[in-house]
Amino acid sequence: MDKKILIVDDEKAIVDILNYNLTKEGYKTVEAHDGEQAVSMAESEKPDLILLDVMLPKKDGFSVCREIRQNSNVPIIMVTAKEDVVDKIIGLELGADDYITKPFSVREVVARVKANLRKTMAFEMTKPSNETALNFGPLTLDTDRYEAKINGKSVELTLREFELLKFLAVQKGQIFSREELLEKVWGYEYFGDVRTVDVTVRRIREKIEQNPSVPEFLATKRGIGYYFNPSV
Repeated sequence: MDKKILIVDDEKAIVDILNYNLTKEGYKTVEAHDGEQAVSMAESEKPDLILLDVMLPKKDGFSVCREIRQNSNVPIIMVTAKEDVVDKIIGLELGADDYITKPFSVREVVARVKANLRKTMAFEMTKPSNETALNFGPLTLDTDRYEAKINGKSVELTLREFELLKFLAVQKGQIFSREELLEKVWGYEYFGDVRTVDVTVRRIREKIEQNPSVPEFLATKRGIGYYFNPSV
């Protein structure tokens, strides 16, 4: 079945360009032109991915992202016209999986869409096995259901957060640079910003660590990258 993409932007020219190129790639597209419509369509249309502009009438993209994340882990790519790092960080902190800065190339958008959907499709195609639980003291990762638990209590992780945590946990003790994690977890090399990795790690720590400032699970090797603590 064709994947459905919700395009949220109030600029008709941009919507038309994205519609044309994504449809050409074989995706179905639906449109929303303001924040309120975006929230409504995210619920009614059940898209497989959302391209979400930050600057929208009625309700900005950050508010839309926050509301959608209350009920859905659908991949969200924020689109912003600002180069302001703060805007990008806010989007990621609210649960966005990725971001693109205007003006963007269509090639970049298509690459980001494909990379994010590949992760979702890999999750959907995961088949149950007899040994799906990874146990690390109080932390348990269910690789079939993409669920994390701390002391038996469920932790709400986005698909991207779970993917990153699982990737590091499976190879615990091995240090990966931010660039390597962008390639292996996000699925692309040159498009990504390493701050994406930093923010995602911080979000995971806030959810699974007793003290995020002194992490027990996700450790930092200063000047190199991140690793899962082998002593857990």
